[in-house]
Amino acid sequence: MKSLHWTALLLVIVGAVNWGLVGLFQFDLVAALFGGPASGLSRVVYSLVGLAGVVVAATSAAVAGSSHANLTAHSAR
Repeated sequence: MKSLHWTALLLVIVGAVNWGLVGLFQFDLVAALFGGPASGLSRVVYSLVGLAGVVVAATSAAVAGSSHANLTAHSAR
C-alpha cells in the first residue's frame, strides 16, 4: 500500500501544479502537453489525478493511523 500511496501522491502533486498554473497564468499544462483539454490523453491524465486524490485521502488516514499507533506504542514504554 505504501507504493500506491506515493504514486498517488505524485499524481496529486502534478494536479496541484497544473491547477496552480491555471489559477495564476490561465495555462493548462496537461492540455498543452496532450492536445487540448478534450483530448483522450488529457482526459486520462485528469481522471488519474482525480482517482489519485481519492487514493491519497484514503491511504493518508491509514498511514497517519499507523504512525499514531507507533508513537503511542513507543510513548507507553
